[in-house]
Order: sequence, then structure tokens, then C-alpha cells
Amino acid sequence: MSAESTEHALSEDIMESQDASANGESTGTDVPKGSSASRLEEEGDVAADYLEELLDIADIDGDIDIEVRNGRTYISIVTEEESDALDNLVGEDGEVLEALQELTRLSVLSATDNRSRLVLDINGYRQERTGHLQKIAEDAAASVRENGEPVALEPMSAYERKIVHDAVADLGLVSESEGEGAGRHIVVSAD
Repeated sequence: MSAESTEHALSEDIMESQDASANGESTGTDVPKGSSASRLEEEGDVAADYLEELLDIADIDGDIDIEVRNGRTYISIVTEEESDALDNLVGEDGEVLEALQELTRLSVLSATDNRSRLVLDINGYRQERTGHLQKIAEDAAASVRENGEPVALEPMSAYERKIVHDAVADLGLVSESEGEGAGRHIVVSAD
């Protein structure tokens, strides 16, 4: 199925769901329509449908898990056995994963008219990367405490910068984002 027909099928499903709601029929989600939890659940469902269709087109096996926490939808694609195909969807330094996350967000926007801040993870890459980012923050904090000099970190995505900012704050230091675009990075300092 092409991307256009997938989008069309998703649009039809959503329109049918909206028609059912307008006629007083249950759509399977009996949470009040305007609630944040309902919006995030809908976001997760649309994203999961989009990703499932993508996996089917690419003939890649994987299970999709949806979780809503801290005001965000988290989508994970996992498999029980090692999968080079899923690793390819992560790409070098998570570049393909970032692109898929943006495409998934666009799919949600197209279907719901709401911007999404969903987070996509494949094969635990983001979880592993979070541990690595925590270590980077700890090393930078140790260097600042030892030398008293600010430490500039490597450029990273907004999501990764948020993780580092939070880790640095937990360590009692200050961090700021500097630079623009792909060169945006964090500087850790004592004040």
C-alpha cells in the first residue's frame, strides 16, 4: 500500500470514527473528547497505525507499544529477536529514527490537526542513549567542579538536550543551549 493510500485509509477511519461519535455511537474510547489523555491516546493510535503500515510495507517484523506519561505519547517498536532491519530504522547516531519520528508526527498532525510531541523509540535505542547522555552530563559536571571552567558538549537534538539539561540540574549545576540548527549544543557551568 502506498503512503498516499495509507494516509487516505487513516483519514477514512478517522472520519468514520467522528461520524460514529456524532451519532452517539461508541468509538472505543469513552474518555471525554476534549481531555488531554484522550488526545494523547488518539495521537498514539494514529501513530501506531502509521508505523504498523510502514513496517508492513517494508516487510519488517516488530511490535508497537504505546505509553502515555508526563503529557507525552511514547511509541516503541520492539522485537523479541535481534533484527538488523529494526537497527537500520535507527540508523547511525539515531538519524533515521529522528526522521521517522518527524514523519510520524506529521502523520498525527495530518490526521488530528494537532501538533504532536510524541517520542518514537526503536529497539530501546533512546533508552540506551539516555543512559549515555546521563554519563555525559555527569562527566561534564565533574569537569566543571574540578576545573571551574564551563564545558561545551557535542551538538545534539532538542530531545537529547532536554535530557542533559535535566541531568545537569539534578547535579546542582547550570546548563545553557548555544548555537543554532545542527550545531546547537549545551554548555555546562557552575553558575
